[in-house]
Amino acid sequence: MHIVIAPDSFKGSLTSIQASEVMKRAVQSVDRHNHVTLKPMADGGEGTLASMLVATGGQRITVACTGALGETIHASYGIIHSDKAIIECAEIAGLIQVPENKRHPAFTTTFGIGEVIKDALDRGCRRFVIALGGSATNDGGSGMLKALGMKSVNANGDDAGYFGKDVKHISQVSFDAIDSRLADADIEVACDVDNPLLGDSGATYVYGPQKGLKTSELSQYDTALKQYANNVESVLGEQLQTVPGSGAAGGLGFALLAIGGRLISGAELIADAMKLEKAVQGADVVLTGEGQSDEQTLYGKAPGYIADLAQKHHTTAVLISGSLDGDVSVLREKFSGCFSIVNKPMSLQECMGQAEKLLYEQTAQVIQLLHQFQR
Repeated sequence: MHIVIAPDSFKGSLTSIQASEVMKRAVQSVDRHNHVTLKPMADGGEGTLASMLVATGGQRITVACTGALGETIHASYGIIHSDKAIIECAEIAGLIQVPENKRHPAFTTTFGIGEVIKDALDRGCRRFVIALGGSATNDGGSGMLKALGMKSVNANGDDAGYFGKDVKHISQVSFDAIDSRLADADIEVACDVDNPLLGDSGATYVYGPQKGLKTSELSQYDTALKQYANNVESVLGEQLQTVPGSGAAGGLGFALLAIGGRLISGAELIADAMKLEKAVQGADVVLTGEGQSDEQTLYGKAPGYIADLAQKHHTTAVLISGSLDGDVSVLREKFSGCFSIVNKPMSLQECMGQAEKLLYEQTAQVIQLLHQFQR
């Protein structure tokens, strides 16, 4: 069989590249004559940078910048074709970087993302792919914009700061000193969600709780983003807060729209770079997966995009994920089979610690089953 292996990352356990290699070993353990093509995927979240560098052979750049909690960190981004920067926001302001006892949007910032964009501009980059997803922030991208030259002041005319807690104090903004090089930049924003900035389906209400916001705090943070967004829109003369995806990464999508960014499907972007569709077209089976799959998998996530490609080319698609949740019947409408790697009762910590072994075993079982049907 010709088998394409194209998983997303198993967050906190395996990168998409590591998961691909584990699945390949399992496939070949069943039959070493299986022809395997690896296409480690991402959709704009964790692992996007690594996947793009694998696909393009680009250069990894490491720079000092401001981390999610305001400390100095060393983060990486990529440069491909000499003038195109690949920036993964989770590398700079990611939730995974923040200890659980310190997770709260009041104390996180996107300032470092702006610093990395400036570094790429200094190196001659004028084309950008900025991957959203996995952020620890809910500052509407105000930190990033301040790093790029936006001025924001409070009611007293003093600098408003660049953490999430400072957004509510922003009473006026100015783009007069924004980095002029951005006017010539082409900015693609890889996004895997379509949430607007505000409201019940916006950045704060949907994603704030997983970043540390209490239910009692949601309204005040949403109100703060609204005031800030109204100020930005007033200066720019554009309506951006209702654009699908503007609420991605705690409103970072909104800020990137404000400097001319275009929101695109992260999964589609990476699939195009990897020439995934051509590989799927010539395959007998496509194996994909992620840390947890549910109904949202079919809306912008890498496995859902892969399932659509497989259906288009009448190729069997199988989902092997860390866990299956929600209405699995919806997933089965897209995939020929859906499997969890968990094979007995165990805690989340145990599952994550044994992810490699569990993924190997389940993949081998799936391939063994497929071989039986081929006989």
